[in-house]
Amino acid sequence: MILRRLTMTNPIDVKLFFNFRSPYCYLASKTLWPIVDEFNTNLIWRPVGSWDLRSSPDRAKNKMPLARQDIARFTKRLGIPLTPPPPTTDPTLAGIGSLLAEEKGLLRPYLIEVMRKEWAEGQDIGDPKVLLTVGELIGLNRDELSAALDSTTYAVQLERNAEEAATLGVIGVPTFVIGEQIFWGQDRNDFVLDELRELRASRC
Repeated sequence: MILRRLTMTNPIDVKLFFNFRSPYCYLASKTLWPIVDEFNTNLIWRPVGSWDLRSSPDRAKNKMPLARQDIARFTKRLGIPLTPPPPTTDPTLAGIGSLLAEEKGLLRPYLIEVMRKEWAEGQDIGDPKVLLTVGELIGLNRDELSAALDSTTYAVQLERNAEEAATLGVIGVPTFVIGEQIFWGQDRNDFVLDELRELRASRC
C-alpha cells in the first residue's frame, strides 16, 4: 500500500526496448504515447541494434511473407502507410542516433520521423544521409549527429542495452518493462496502461 501511495506523485519507470528494424516497433511508435502523456511515467529508453531482440536472419527471411501480411492488417487498421524498407537495412545507426536525440530532449520526434522514413517511405535508415535528414527536420545539430553516428560510446551502449534485456528476460521488441512485469509486443499497450492504472500513476 505504501508503494502505491508513493506512485501517485513519484514517476513510474517504464523501460522500452526497441529495435528500429522491427515493423512492430513502427506500430508502437504510433501508439505508445498515452503511456507518456496520460500517466506520470519516466520513459527509460533502451534501443538495440543489428539483429538484437529480433529473429535470426534465416528465420526472419522465412517469416517475412507472413509478417508483411500481419503488419499490413495493423497499418490498415491504424490508417498509416506501409512501404517496407530494403531487407538489408541495418538499424544500428538509427539506434545510436536515438541516444543523442534522447540527450537533447528530441527522442519522440526522432523516433516518429525515423520510423516514418523507414516504414512509410521505405528508406534505408542504415544510410547516415537519411538520419542526418531526420536530424535537420527535428532540430538536431547536424555536426553533433554526424559525430554521434561514429561514436564508439553510443555503439557500446546499444550492446549494453541488449545485455540488460537478456538479464531481464526480454526476448523481442517492442517490450515494455515495469518493475518485474514484462509486456512484449506493440499490441500489449493496453496491458501497460492497465498496469499503470493499478499503480495509480495518473497525472491527475
